[in-house]
Amino acid sequence: MTDPAADLPLSGITVVSVEQAVAAPFATRQLADLGARVIKVERPGDGDFARRYDTTVHGESSYFVWLNRSKESVTLDLKTDRGRVVLEQLLAGADVFVQNLAPGAAARLGLGADALADRFPTLIPCAVTGYGSTGPWADRKAYDLLMQCQTGLVSLTGTEQGAARVGISVADIAAGMYAYSGVLTALFTRATTGVVRAVEVSLFEALAEWMGQPAYYTRFGGTQPPRLGTQHATIAPYGAYTAADGKDVLFSIQNEREWVALCERFLLRPELADDPLFATGPDRVAHRAELNAVVADRFGELESAEATKLLDAAGIANSGVNDVADFLAHPVLDARDRWRDISLPGGTQVPALLPPVDLAGTTPRMGGVPAVGEHTDRILAELGYGAADIEGLRADGTV
Repeated sequence: MTDPAADLPLSGITVVSVEQAVAAPFATRQLADLGARVIKVERPGDGDFARRYDTTVHGESSYFVWLNRSKESVTLDLKTDRGRVVLEQLLAGADVFVQNLAPGAAARLGLGADALADRFPTLIPCAVTGYGSTGPWADRKAYDLLMQCQTGLVSLTGTEQGAARVGISVADIAAGMYAYSGVLTALFTRATTGVVRAVEVSLFEALAEWMGQPAYYTRFGGTQPPRLGTQHATIAPYGAYTAADGKDVLFSIQNEREWVALCERFLLRPELADDPLFATGPDRVAHRAELNAVVADRFGELESAEATKLLDAAGIANSGVNDVADFLAHPVLDARDRWRDISLPGGTQVPALLPPVDLAGTTPRMGGVPAVGEHTDRILAELGYGAADIEGLRADGTV
């Protein structure tokens, strides 16, 4: 049978990952999408604890299904000598090692970057940490919402009545993306120069990078951006407005041409374009309340479909405020054929989105989600273990 990953960019690359939760699995899933063989090391028994976050996808966790397609699962107890021997054997044949173990655990297991470099000089290690492997908070546990709080993101999200968390695991996703791009960079460097560079990404510093604009605004403006719901701290008008049929439509003005078009073609108030209260972007922000009143009155005269049509005609980007069900049925995803079926443990098929980067001439791998330890026997056999050896490892709880 033809290997579906054989023609993909990372075909021939083997990744071993001691991973759990979101950040590291997101990084390695993207490597798997590009054809890398990803061997996911899980605890014997229950495996990655993200498998138990929920049971909504035919009994499987929505997080786990999203993050772990196209991987092979092997169970190993890394607290045992025999388990660590098997891991060493896996690393000897790997190109990349990814881990997001608890603070200090990698070093205790001899899996820190320096120790690995001594034993496996061509192996690229990638560590996903909470606050970095050095510094005063290196030993603190971390998870996504803690990072949203520590970076100040929660203080920016919500309304005047209260702060709110971002509705997705944004710190984990940021760290996973940087780990993924870091590994790709390290693979390129190794291929072109022969130099092996370790990769480290912390959740805190990944999300800190994404806080760049409000950080500059606060440092040099003297106050941080206010919480304004769908409104924008530095652009007006920008936000969702309720039309006469009760549906919300969001739009924003990005430049002076759009502002003039809004006044003339949507608000039907051309004189507002030169009104001193609204003449420039900062003026419109300073007089947001007065401007919002004008815009809201106009929306109150229009059905949402009519408002959208007028905004489109004026060349102003806009959107209805979708819920997740609306997103799942989005016509762009359907028209662009972005859904593919993948299999769950047991064989049930569920739809999954193709990776967002299209590489001409390639089709990303969209393999199944593994059961805990599904590939343990096969992988051990590849390492030279016989049936009796494998049974012994299983009997003593190593796998």
